[in-house]
Amino acid sequence: MSRVCEICGKGPVRGNNVSHANNRTRRVWYPNLQRVRTQKDGRVVKLRVCTRCIRSGFVEKAPIGATPS
Repeated sequence: MSRVCEICGKGPVRGNNVSHANNRTRRVWYPNLQRVRTQKDGRVVKLRVCTRCIRSGFVEKAPIGATPS
């Protein structure tokens, strides 16, 4: 399961932790991905979408009564 948004393609970013003594250790920042039920071509599917896409309205959530296919 990849940690990539299925709408915008946002993925992990690599960088450094920097301590007070300026020591640097590698680390990874992951996007805030949520599993969202949405309708695609008349079917209900589950997508892994970042919260920015959800808040921006790029994803329209499926109705409550619909069942995933």
